[in-house]
Amino acid sequence: MCLVSLIAVNFSTYASEEAIEYPPVESNVSYQQVTDLGFRQAAKKLVYGSDNPSLQYGLLWIPENSKPKMKLPLIVLIHGGCWLNAFDIKHTFPLSTALAQAGFAVWSLEYRRTGDAGGGWPGSLHDIKEGLAFTSKLGEHPVDLTRTVVVGHSAGGHLALLASAGTRTTKAVIGLAAITNIVQYSQGSNNCQTATLEFMGGDHLSDPTAYELANPANKTPHPNTTLLQGDIDAIVPMQQATLPGARVEVLNGAGHFDWVHPGTAAFSVLVETLIEATKP
Repeated sequence: MCLVSLIAVNFSTYASEEAIEYPPVESNVSYQQVTDLGFRQAAKKLVYGSDNPSLQYGLLWIPENSKPKMKLPLIVLIHGGCWLNAFDIKHTFPLSTALAQAGFAVWSLEYRRTGDAGGGWPGSLHDIKEGLAFTSKLGEHPVDLTRTVVVGHSAGGHLALLASAGTRTTKAVIGLAAITNIVQYSQGSNNCQTATLEFMGGDHLSDPTAYELANPANKTPHPNTTLLQGDIDAIVPMQQATLPGARVEVLNGAGHFDWVHPGTAAFSVLVETLIEATKP
């Protein structure tokens, strides 16, 4: 058993600055529209893993107007990016900022991905499970661990569904344009679908056992699982928005990156879903 040291790094808090505004935008935003957004730095950086601490860490956002002894619902956020190390946690900084401004504490996980030593299958999932388990160490912060919701986008949604399958340790799980059937997804031709083969180390026929273990469609999902999907998503198609036992909500006119852009209608749907999921 490996013991993980607790490492904390304080960032600037910006307590005297006004909230960042995210004006409404039309649906089906691009990735660059997301990365161009402003954000606040996290309050703390906490390392949860010891194999590669530079990648096995979480960033904690706390609403600036939180009062002493106030316990806030905790969102565990798992970013997407086709499981590739070309896409890191940074593109979800605006989302984390906006969720904190909406009154949630956010524990956003970085993890080893395809291209990183130890990343890919099954290392990426191991990191997510370790990062989820680390939430038990966040008690000194103003978070209510009984109101923890796991939120994953795209490939991060795939990992969120897998890590939470068959468990009741969190209150709810929300997949944002989540990959729910990795066998089916690996047979597609877009750039993210073909990246599945890199993540898994081969195709389904070469290692069907690994694909079975990595497939949320073969698991019993968390009993309070919701899939949020846009009907014009070109990266994770509508056929992925199905999972026995999960509630599915489809947003007309929404694209893949709408879920991580705080100015979209999709973000409003996400916040409403989180408010409902985190009710005491």
